Amino acid sequence: MNQAAIPASITLSTGPSYSWKQARDLFVAPDWHPDDHGTMPEIVSIGRKPDVRACGSCHRTEGTGGPESAILAGLPIGYFVQQIADIKSGVRKLSGPARPSTTVMLATAKAMTDAEALAAAQYFSALKPRHNVKVIEAETIPKIGEARLAFFKSPGGGVEPLGRRIVEFPDDVDQFELRDSRATFTAYAPIGSLARGETLVKTGGSGTTLACGICHGPALKGVGPIPPIAGRSPTYIVRQLYEFKTGGRSADASALMKQVVEKLSPDDIISLAAYVGSLEP
Repeated sequence: MNQAAIPASITLSTGPSYSWKQARDLFVAPDWHPDDHGTMPEIVSIGRKPDVRACGSCHRTEGTGGPESAILAGLPIGYFVQQIADIKSGVRKLSGPARPSTTVMLATAKAMTDAEALAAAQYFSALKPRHNVKVIEAETIPKIGEARLAFFKSPGGGVEPLGRRIVEFPDDVDQFELRDSRATFTAYAPIGSLARGETLVKTGGSGTTLACGICHGPALKGVGPIPPIAGRSPTYIVRQLYEFKTGGRSADASALMKQVVEKLSPDDIISLAAYVGSLEP
């Protein structure tokens, strides 16, 4: 977004308005659709200065997340609380090189109290997950332009080969950067990914892995403390499988996933993530 062109306040549709400063303030969770959810606890809406940013600022007020942040809507309370504890203890790390979003998440989790973690968990667990990503198989994709929190399409247009990647774009960059919980995304995956991913998910692919439904339920919508995975951001799924495979997630509860992913190739991970992301949550 061209900040020089941004007015003093911003309104999406006919809802609330925010100043540009508020829209970029991580101690403010822009609540564009207040009728879509219940009362937010302060940990979600404003956080606690100086280190605990508002959960809703990155994960959105309805927990819909995006390519750069996890979907929190509908997560089991116990699972949510345990992930905060695992980040605090260091047994759950964030993949890739240090970047602003991961630095903020680490600092926030480590400074969060148990009561704040529980309040956030209870709020997000009560929200209904929303499918906000469309998965398309392709050989070429829109040319990638500036990459900040996520990949954006080049404003100059053009295309480039996808290759052996999965690439996820916001459909509306302004809506994404304003942290609207109704923002949508398109993920591009290699040709054949969905069919291959379906085989891996449903059968384990002749010993490559285990059928995901054994733990995550037949519709992949979670069972008890085990989280739902259907309809999640494909690039987020890729990062998590990579972390399980490389030891970035090393809590006791991650031991089973370590066995599940150890034989998966990079192409397998992409295919599995593409298929899981294409499902209704």
